[in-house]
Amino acid sequence: MLRDYCCCFYGARSSGPTDRDPVVLISGIAGSILNSKPKKLGFETRVWVRILLADLEFKKKLWSIYNPDTGYTEALDDNTEIVVPQDDYGLYAIDILDPSVMLVGCGYKKGTTLFGYGYDFRQSNRIGQLMDGLKEKLEAAYKASGGRKVNIISHSMGGLLVTCFISLHSEIFSRYVNKWITIATPFQGAPGCINDSILTGLQFVEGFESFFFVSRWSMHQLLVECPSVYEMLPNPDFNWKKQPEIQVWRKHSNDGESSVELETYGRNECVTLFEEALKNNELNIGGKTVALPFNVAILEWAATTRELINKTQLPNGVSFYNIYGTSFDTPFDVCYGSESTPIDDLSEICHTLPEYSYVDGDGTVPSESAMGDNFEAAERVGVSASHRGLLTDESVFQLIQKWLQVSPNTKNSKVMHAYST
Repeated sequence: MLRDYCCCFYGARSSGPTDRDPVVLISGIAGSILNSKPKKLGFETRVWVRILLADLEFKKKLWSIYNPDTGYTEALDDNTEIVVPQDDYGLYAIDILDPSVMLVGCGYKKGTTLFGYGYDFRQSNRIGQLMDGLKEKLEAAYKASGGRKVNIISHSMGGLLVTCFISLHSEIFSRYVNKWITIATPFQGAPGCINDSILTGLQFVEGFESFFFVSRWSMHQLLVECPSVYEMLPNPDFNWKKQPEIQVWRKHSNDGESSVELETYGRNECVTLFEEALKNNELNIGGKTVALPFNVAILEWAATTRELINKTQLPNGVSFYNIYGTSFDTPFDVCYGSESTPIDDLSEICHTLPEYSYVDGDGTVPSESAMGDNFEAAERVGVSASHRGLLTDESVFQLIQKWLQVSPNTKNSKVMHAYST
């Protein structure tokens, strides 16, 4: 995992032709470095991603609460604000997105033809701050390259952000963008992963390393207040091959008799389950207890975002390319409890690890969802790789090179090969 976070620093000395259309890289959820900054005077402190005191700093600085009046998720610490570092033309903030290495190796130059767009991934994919930031980045790339149209490469949720931008700013997108290549985007949601993230959290690091990183529960307490996460719930209007479900082995008592039943929650019943399971959810910070139940206000906001995404049309003249992952078991239905160890009170779900039923995909996003872009694609290609593995896959690099009509410089080929095998 550390290799993923350090990848962008290699190839920085490379040089090559500058006759390239500029590229803007956009990462997915948790793919941007976030810093904490005092609202008055003081230095910025990296709070995501970090190793030393990772969980402690995450709780102190990144735990947030949604403000329905503004639509923004705001830090619980009133004295700080969360900012995205702008170093290295935005590339430092998204150094998880490995194609930057490959592009430098193909002659792209940072600040002239290669840029990154990091953003506060806690926020809605259609919020003004993120939309304005992307507009400014596209304008900067366009001007720095001498008026060449921009090619966008997005990963995961970054593709939803681009989709929202197209819907809200189609004219600007058409003015500045030539091609859009998206990788592993959950166009129709990520049913198993997101349903479970809202109920129990998300673990980015497994095994022994997890003891030195942000815990699953700490991550849960952030995600339950993030509009971006709700916006990746499975699309209820999509014609799934099979509708995603949440199942609960539930214990019932009646007149002294106990029974165990398998309850099934479809797309309409899931909200009731979320509300009941999270009704007692709370966190303690700075001596204060903050209630964090399932946030209906965020759900309503996310429903409007989903309507926006469903109606988005690609502007004329923009070429669209879609890379999606295949051949990996990908969570779809989620089940809590078992027949022998049933759930009594639904709030127990939040502290229960689930069992999944799987479909084909990249381990995070089902292929069915990633393929369901609803755009006229110049090319749509499935690659056998995991969600993060797609970013270092040699086949993906070759596709990007083909679509951008570039080839690697000979003297940079060793660097590229090291990160594509």
